Amino acid sequence: MTTDTNQQSKQNIFSLFMAAVRGKQNDFTTGSIRKAVFMLSIPMILEMLMESIFALVDIIFVSRVSENAVATVGLTESVLTLVYAVAIGLSMAATAIVARRTGEKDQEGAKQAAVQVIFLGIFIATLISIIGILFPKEILGLMGGEPDLIEEGYGYTQVLLGGNATVMLLFLINAVFRGAGNASIAMWTLILSNGLNIILDPIFIFGFGPIPAFGVEGAAIATTTGRGIAVVAQLVILFRGSSYIKIALKDIVLRVQVMLNLIKVSIGGIFQFFIATASWVFLMRIMSEFGSEVLAGYTIAIRIMMFTLMPAWGMSNAAATLVGQNLGAQLPDRAETSVWKTGKYCAIFMGLVSLIYIFFAPTFLGWFSDNPIVVENGALCLQVIAAGYIFYAYGMVVIQSFNGAGDTKTPTIINFICFFLFQLPFAYLMAITLDFGPQGVFWSITLAEVLIAIIGVIWFRKGKWKSVQV
Repeated sequence: MTTDTNQQSKQNIFSLFMAAVRGKQNDFTTGSIRKAVFMLSIPMILEMLMESIFALVDIIFVSRVSENAVATVGLTESVLTLVYAVAIGLSMAATAIVARRTGEKDQEGAKQAAVQVIFLGIFIATLISIIGILFPKEILGLMGGEPDLIEEGYGYTQVLLGGNATVMLLFLINAVFRGAGNASIAMWTLILSNGLNIILDPIFIFGFGPIPAFGVEGAAIATTTGRGIAVVAQLVILFRGSSYIKIALKDIVLRVQVMLNLIKVSIGGIFQFFIATASWVFLMRIMSEFGSEVLAGYTIAIRIMMFTLMPAWGMSNAAATLVGQNLGAQLPDRAETSVWKTGKYCAIFMGLVSLIYIFFAPTFLGWFSDNPIVVENGALCLQVIAAGYIFYAYGMVVIQSFNGAGDTKTPTIINFICFFLFQLPFAYLMAITLDFGPQGVFWSITLAEVLIAIIGVIWFRKGKWKSVQV
């Protein structure tokens, strides 16, 4: 009897998994909360996991070029995180508003929000492209890159920033899909993007047939091409596919009121992530003081960390969608319960991963480099950051839940306190002033995330996010 029950349970889990991957459910305002968390989290986790796999594969190929190439990727992506700040800020607004309209059963309102966020993304990406194309060497110089690094890697920076529209639109359109409960579509488009990146990376980096070896610049060409094709697929789905939101040519109209509402909600999100990413840029600048080998170890460690941090982001995004839809359906208690359950699942996952990283960090770093300085500093970074993983889990879920409710102001304040007032001064004091070196930066990252979790949970319990209107 027990065997039959276990078999039935496994079959039910598999059936739910396949339904989640296929996107069989869009409305999560009724039924089991556990099932809702599962149905939304699975495609989002797979989506983020694919992004993490690409990041790891990318750094494996780039690390075969040179240490300067790895450091170039680290410096450029630190700057690109400022693009991500805008993209994620707008994405949070798109998810919150589309999820709210979906909960209200206002399909037309959800469609209008989708069109306006795409307009905004294209405009902002164009401005960033101009700067990236014209000033790649100056950007790397400002980040502390040495002359030989700049000469070898400026093409990577130029291509990646010049083609940032692919990143921007990939983020924004997937945010629309998630808000509408179509997390599986977001997953498949990212799988397409990153699958192409993985195939194209070695071709453009090392050359193949008539295609010359572009070195580290080839990684940027592969990334931009893969993401560009995925954006085309997203647009096809929006116009001709089977998503909850389907856009027609008549819908491509500038709607000032809808756009202003998006901007109002996204401003908090943009500043929220701008604070976090600006802090990340300054940390990278501090790390550059210790040389290319230490910087390469730090960059590799962050890539490895993202492998497990991305699935946690997937669960956090699931919480945001659940909060938005349930608030739209006037079910604030269900929204709150969804957050605590998602946080618990995320903490269990992150806790298990932290143990693996703490014990096996040197082994993981050894897969990417045989340089002892790179391995030593990268392993230490991974171990220190993993020590706070359970706090990361609750912090990410709670912060994304505020954003899902349209309350982007609260996380902005929390980020300002934890990153600008604590993390940066602590990192500089420990790493430079007190001469603790790179580990001063590593501990500043962990302790800041612990502080975010503590403040976020306290603020969330007050419940003011339940009354936010978007």
